Amino acid sequence: MFMFKLLLKNAFRHKLRTLLTMVGLVVAIAAFGFLRTIIDAWYAGADATSSVRLVTRNAVSLVFPLPLSYAERIRGVDGVTGVSWSNWFGSVYGSERNFFPQFAVDPESYINLYPEFIFNEGERRAFLLDRQGAVAGRKLADTYGWKVGDQIALRGTIYPGTWTFTLRAIYDGADAKTDTSRFFFHWKYLSESVRKSGNSRAADQVGAYVVRIANPDDAALVSQRVDAIFKNSQGETLTETEQAFQLSFVSMSEQILLAVSAVSYVILVIILAVMANTMTMTARERTAEYATLKALGFQPGFVVRLLFGESLLIALIGGAIGILLTYPLAAGFKQASGNLFPVVAVSDTTVLLQVGAAIIVGLIAAAWPAWKMARIDIVGGLRHVA
Repeated sequence: MFMFKLLLKNAFRHKLRTLLTMVGLVVAIAAFGFLRTIIDAWYAGADATSSVRLVTRNAVSLVFPLPLSYAERIRGVDGVTGVSWSNWFGSVYGSERNFFPQFAVDPESYINLYPEFIFNEGERRAFLLDRQGAVAGRKLADTYGWKVGDQIALRGTIYPGTWTFTLRAIYDGADAKTDTSRFFFHWKYLSESVRKSGNSRAADQVGAYVVRIANPDDAALVSQRVDAIFKNSQGETLTETEQAFQLSFVSMSEQILLAVSAVSYVILVIILAVMANTMTMTARERTAEYATLKALGFQPGFVVRLLFGESLLIALIGGAIGILLTYPLAAGFKQASGNLFPVVAVSDTTVLLQVGAAIIVGLIAAAWPAWKMARIDIVGGLRHVA
């Protein structure tokens, strides 16, 4: 307790300098955590994937559809325990800014492949029975104030016209990583509407298949089996794990993520320089005091502990405030980004990185002045004038 009081008193002996240093630490640690949270949000879709789900798409590109007839052939592949399909719908709700993932799906098989989507059983049955019914995730429903029974009008971009759905169910996530910003409805409703428009060929095509496998260790083998069936056909397939499928989208902005990650560490290097300067000035001003302590019989290790303790105290106080500020920053980003990112949350890993960064800054900043003061000559130190 005595040591802590001594460190606290020393840390705030020069109040203005200490407070300015802490402000820099707060900004740096909060910015570091905020940038790491953005990176985590970018990878959230991939992190929330299941190891027992595969995605089968057209080998040329995702924009090219596959025949509906592929479903039964995929279902017959050894190791496959479930198959569903979906089409990216692509529409806007009111303003062009209101973007969210929308899919036309085979309802029952699709829901069965996503046990992390938690439904009210009554709402789930109502959705399955209503051909014009739709489902929204809790985050999406909260964003637009939707409730079960509402009529939702979407303006199609890929499929022109105004499409009106009745919201029959709102699903919750099994955990914080579950994407609850999706909107999906009956694939047959889309297919029938496309057929009525005169495009019967497009009515029997799907964007991608979702495949459940019995053993996640067999993902590569099952993928090869599926793709082998359609080899040399007009619609060759590429089957990959759900995580690999999600990461293919993330890779499009990989350079941006690397830049954001680099900036987060550059910020720490800058504040390290500021902190090191503060501790060096502190040690220089107290040279005579440290020499006096050594003259009184205190070992060099005591002086080292004083400097490291003071540096760590300043770093940890600033770091703690910075960590606390990260949460409202992340909440503000979540609100501003709308449904662009399915999950925005400050992870435990990010907090640990922030704590580690504060400790490292505190230790490195005190290393040089501590080494120098531990080796100070008593006579020379007593003659020093700050």
